[in-house]
Amino acid sequence: MPELPEVETTRRGIKQHVLNQTITKIISRQKKLRWPIPIDALNRNLTKQKFTQISRRGKYLILRSQNGWLIIHLGMSGTLRIVPVGTKRKPHDHFELRFENKIMLRLNDPRRFGAVLWEPINFLQHPLIRNLGPEPLSQEFNAEWLSSKLRSRRASIKSLIMNNHLVTGVGNIYANESLFEAGLDPLMAGMEIKKYQCSDLVKAIKKTLKIAIKFGGSSLQDYVNPSGTPGYFQLQYKVYNRRGLPCRICKSEIIKQIHSQRATYFCKKCQR
Repeated sequence: MPELPEVETTRRGIKQHVLNQTITKIISRQKKLRWPIPIDALNRNLTKQKFTQISRRGKYLILRSQNGWLIIHLGMSGTLRIVPVGTKRKPHDHFELRFENKIMLRLNDPRRFGAVLWEPINFLQHPLIRNLGPEPLSQEFNAEWLSSKLRSRRASIKSLIMNNHLVTGVGNIYANESLFEAGLDPLMAGMEIKKYQCSDLVKAIKKTLKIAIKFGGSSLQDYVNPSGTPGYFQLQYKVYNRRGLPCRICKSEIIKQIHSQRATYFCKKCQR
C-alpha cells in the first residue's frame, strides 16, 4: 500500500504539471473503485476549471478548485502518472484528467481499493478526513500529544502509531522502521511507554518519514512516482522485509511475526 512518503512524493510530482492548468476532459472507465466515482459531479464542477492548490492529508491527496475539492486515495495498489495526451492505456487505467497543456493525470489501480471523491463544501469536514489525527511531520504531533494518547491504551505501540485517529499516515513499513529507530519493542503496550520514550518515538517517526520522502518512498511491488520512477527507500530498511538477516546494529537475526494481520519486523536485542 502506498504510505505517506509515497503519497507526498506523488503530490510533489503532479503539482508542477497540473497546478493552474485548465481541465479539458474527465474520463472514468469504472463506475466505482472502493466507492462510486461521482463522475457527474466531477464533470459539472471541474470541466474548464483549474486546481489552485494541491495538498495532502494523511494518505489523501487534496486538489482544490474554485467549486470544491477532488479527493484521491491510492488504496492498496494505486498510482498516479503524468503522461502526454494520447499515451496508450495500460490495464487498470481507470480514471484520468486531461489538461490544456496536453498532459493527463492518470490513475492506475489494479485492486480497485483506491478512491476518487468530490467534496463541495470543505474537505476537512469530509467523513473520511474530519476525524484524522495530526500529521506526523507537524508540530502538533509531539511527545506531549503522544504521551497523552497512550496513557490508558493496552494495544501494542505499533498498532497505535498506525491508528489514523492518533496520528495519520504512519503505515506498516514506516511504523516498523520508526520503532527500530526509537529502540522500542513493537509489541509493548501503549500504556507502558514512558514520556522520554514518546519523545524518542516522535523524533524517530519524523526522521524516518523525512528520509523516505527524500528517497521517493518505497517500491516493493507496484509503486512508481508520477514520472514512472520507483522509490528507493527500501534500500535503507533496517528491519522491514529483512526476516532472518542480521541486524544492521547488533548483528542479531531480524524477527518477523504477524500481528493484527500485519507483518511486524524487529530486533529483539535492539528493541526492548
